Amino acid sequence: MTPRENGSEEEPVIRDKRKIDPETGKARQTAGSAPKAAPADQGAETATAPAEESATDLLAERTADLQRLQAEFSNYRKRVERDRIAVREQAVASVLTELLPVLDDIGRAREHGELTGGFAKVSESLEATLGKLGLTSYGTKGEPFDPTVHEALMHSYSAEVTEPTCVEILQPGYRLNDRILRAARVAVAEPSEEAAPSEQAAAGAGESGSDAAADGPDDN
Repeated sequence: MTPRENGSEEEPVIRDKRKIDPETGKARQTAGSAPKAAPADQGAETATAPAEESATDLLAERTADLQRLQAEFSNYRKRVERDRIAVREQAVASVLTELLPVLDDIGRAREHGELTGGFAKVSESLEATLGKLGLTSYGTKGEPFDPTVHEALMHSYSAEVTEPTCVEILQPGYRLNDRILRAARVAVAEPSEEAAPSEQAAAGAGESGSDAAADGPDDN
């Protein structure tokens, strides 16, 4: 080490050319080397993957919303249609209920042979029109008594029936499709449990009287 002409001394310069940093253990980058850039394709894929995933999630969410709205609209349409049918049936039932006394008068006139001429044609046209609306009459003599569709106004016992039976139809019943507008008013007869023993007793008494007459004293 030699002093310079101006009398000052320059400290030695030490350059560390080791490729591995002893403190961090990582490879050093030299001044002439630049960090390698990621491939263009890799960068595009990294940026595209989140975008595609976000678009897929958004599409699934919108599809679910659309399906939910479609189901709600379908249920709403069914409910409106059901309510519309119920309101129509209620209106028709109200009108037909008011016409039942007229049908009763027509029935009585027919039974008495008074349904003739133009009145007969009008009544037949009226009954046909009401039938198209779903109105039907029911109630036949001899059919089993059903408290859900029959109203018993008279009650009796009879040995000719084996179960509660409608022995007389006092007023026919009417249905609107499956709905009862008016129950049939009937006379009901139930089987008599005492009829059979009474008849047997009467028959036995008659036989005893015959035997007594046969065994009586001979006048001769």
